[in-house]
Amino acid sequence: MIRIERVVTSGVFALDGQEWDVDNNVWIVGDDEEVLVIDAAHDHRPIVEAVAGRRVTAIVLTHGHNDHVNAGPALADAVGAPLLLHPDDLMLWQETIPDREPDRPLEDGERLRAGGAELRVIHTPGHSPGGCCVHHAADGVVFSGDTLFQGGPGATGRSFSDFPTIIASIEQRLLTLPPDTVVHTGHGESTTIGDEAPHLDEWVERGH
Repeated sequence: MIRIERVVTSGVFALDGQEWDVDNNVWIVGDDEEVLVIDAAHDHRPIVEAVAGRRVTAIVLTHGHNDHVNAGPALADAVGAPLLLHPDDLMLWQETIPDREPDRPLEDGERLRAGGAELRVIHTPGHSPGGCCVHHAADGVVFSGDTLFQGGPGATGRSFSDFPTIIASIEQRLLTLPPDTVVHTGHGESTTIGDEAPHLDEWVERGH
């Protein structure tokens, strides 16, 4: 079984001229020697501390909103790992980090490895065009970024987001996973596919 650690960092999410104070989950996945970091939020220092000298194979950015990428360059420089972002979110990245590009694109279906674990990238647009989740089938875990939360989909009332698109992503790409799959989210507490799946029609009816 892989080792999963959560680091919570706090800061500001900014988009469309508005700002919100947020707490973000940063996930570290692997073993005692090698890890994958999922998201780089607000402050690289507690993430580096949690990595604790282990080799970082990659820093996966679930999407391009500032609160998930703003510690990316400092974290990448500190641990010597590449930053991976789906190219459809490059415009969001550039709003926060205009003077540096991600190291390489994150691709749907791509297999990522760390500490003996193999994780699959699932492109789940809607919250943003390039939103992605990362699935570790062997342990029944998916890291959902801001696509799926306890209680519903990620927000879609802002630029570059779309509610029908996120519903399609959740229905076709996440709710098809086994019901006991644990969903580790970008904010807040974890849930399971089985706990969320029965509520899909409610989300559609309420429109968010």
